[in-house]
Amino acid sequence: MRNISDIIEEYLKKIMHSNQHKIIEIKRSEIADRFECVPSQINYVINTRFTLEKGYLVESKRGGGGYIRISRITNEDKAQLIDEIIEMIQPKISQLKAVNILERLLEEELITKREAKLMVNAIDRNTLPFQLPLRDEIRARIMSAMLNALKYEI
Repeated sequence: MRNISDIIEEYLKKIMHSNQHKIIEIKRSEIADRFECVPSQINYVINTRFTLEKGYLVESKRGGGGYIRISRITNEDKAQLIDEIIEMIQPKISQLKAVNILERLLEEELITKREAKLMVNAIDRNTLPFQLPLRDEIRARIMSAMLNALKYEI
């Protein structure tokens, strides 16, 4: 059974997909009314499902005429995208952000499901039994090495 966050995420992605510019502007209260939830639930979905690591840029304007604008970041040059991700993850990256990046690469069909599983296991906190921040630094180095290897296969 899907939860309300999954349903809201799917709805917002569906709207975005139908928009050729891959940008949507929403009013938090209107979406909350539509799904009969509190506005903070919309915040939660946006803050966890539409992150930079997942390839989204979120802007908001507060107040009476306020809005939330969600843009899908696209990059036709896949090698450049990988370079940008490598830059983003240096000098360290958390497991959650790393997994979000791998989900994005999977969505963009830069890696297969099998490759994603291998990569997730390689950077998992159980595989890297070091104290923080060393673990996040090692995770960034491992990811950078894997992404560099991918870049030359594109």
